[in-house]
Amino acid sequence: MNTPIIPKITLVGAGPGDPELLTIKAWKALQQADVVLYDALVSDDVLDMVRPGAILVDVGKRASKHTHPQEDINWMLVEYAMNHGHVVRLKGGDPFVFGRGYEEMAHAAMFGIKVDIVPGLSSCIAVPGLQGVPVTCRGINESFWVVTGTTRSGSISKDVELAAQSSATAVILMGMRKLGDIMNIYAALGKKDTPAMVVQNGSTPEEKVVLGRVYNLAERVAMADASSPGIIVIGDVVALHPQYKQAEPNYVALSKKGKVTNEHISV
Repeated sequence: MNTPIIPKITLVGAGPGDPELLTIKAWKALQQADVVLYDALVSDDVLDMVRPGAILVDVGKRASKHTHPQEDINWMLVEYAMNHGHVVRLKGGDPFVFGRGYEEMAHAAMFGIKVDIVPGLSSCIAVPGLQGVPVTCRGINESFWVVTGTTRSGSISKDVELAAQSSATAVILMGMRKLGDIMNIYAALGKKDTPAMVVQNGSTPEEKVVLGRVYNLAERVAMADASSPGIIVIGDVVALHPQYKQAEPNYVALSKKGKVTNEHISV
């Protein structure tokens, strides 16, 4: 007698790329999955953790290159769950940080399918941290913004300009194609000398880091041939990067009393 299929979906965050940054709970979900629908940013090393015999489905989306529209992915999750059982939706970073995870969860709920959530390390915190750059630092800033570089309409989010008017660190995801425009927004608000950084393929062997300031970062990124997938970090905390003084020797370190400065970092 055949065992009845019990549909279930687990939304799993795969982290920034390094397979060792996957959580134990995420690994357990991959070991239990009957089907895994995975995104373009999920590495082969992470996919190697999926149990033998599970069905692997590439539903990756990159800029201007969508294997499947989001609406199709929503339906695929439901269909695979009803026909095979436990489906893992595997996403780079965290499912709920620009990951469309809520839309997938809401669609599954329409069919009464149980959905579990396994958070992942978002690149907005993990990648700067791996570079020795805290998104917040006592004496320098009191908050950080996580902003999408490109909205649904294809334009730059208005939140970029709002972030530029504050002392907050801005971490901009999916913004590499609009890097020059983003830097221009900061420069127009008198922030041309603000430290800035791009990290491509953060946490992976292909990682590439470009350091500079708002006024020269886009040029340096072009010279380094850095591109997507990458994150942009803008704010005085970037000057805490161990190599920042070599990259910007003329940068005037923060010197107000009580401030942490790049002079405190051994290089």
